[in-house]
Amino acid sequence: MTDVLGPKPPRSHARLWVTTLLLAVYVGFVSLVTLWPDPSDLEFGSLADRVARILHRFGVPEWFDFNEIEFTANIAMFVPLGFLLGLALPRKAWWLALLLLPGYSGFIEFTQATALESRVSSVMDVVANTSGGYFGVLLAMILRAMVYARDERIIERAIWERDAERLRARQRQAPRHQPGPATAVLGGWNDTSTAPTQRLPF
Repeated sequence: MTDVLGPKPPRSHARLWVTTLLLAVYVGFVSLVTLWPDPSDLEFGSLADRVARILHRFGVPEWFDFNEIEFTANIAMFVPLGFLLGLALPRKAWWLALLLLPGYSGFIEFTQATALESRVSSVMDVVANTSGGYFGVLLAMILRAMVYARDERIIERAIWERDAERLRARQRQAPRHQPGPATAVLGGWNDTSTAPTQRLPF
């Protein structure tokens, strides 16, 4: 049976393709940063020291040093990862991110502990990464809910305007009612503009 409205328009996969591509690129970046054999080649240590000096200059307490900056950086690094993962996953399968993010972070720390002598693994890194990833997923879910609500309002408005236009078209095409002879005679008595105004003599 064919739908009276015609074939259903195809779904758009633009969001899925774009977010999947960005997710793959960012996963590659995170893997490069965290699994590079010699972290000194990346010069993140000197960068963290410069950031600490700038923060201390602006009044940040001295106890906020390299360890705290590294912990904060681990949180921030996984926020985009969780955000992109939350956009790439189907709406009903968002909960998979709750498993994939700590699993990926645990894989990184396990690889650092077993295969990279220059790296130091830590459970706190998993905690920081997972916290940042979950925050990114939350942002993605909020964004998707806002977009969904906006689309619902646009669709409802479009349906209302379509129905209103159809109603106006039917009203324009409907034939006007022509009064019959009896209606015309009776209607004449109800017309006050032609009613007699002279009093009868009784």
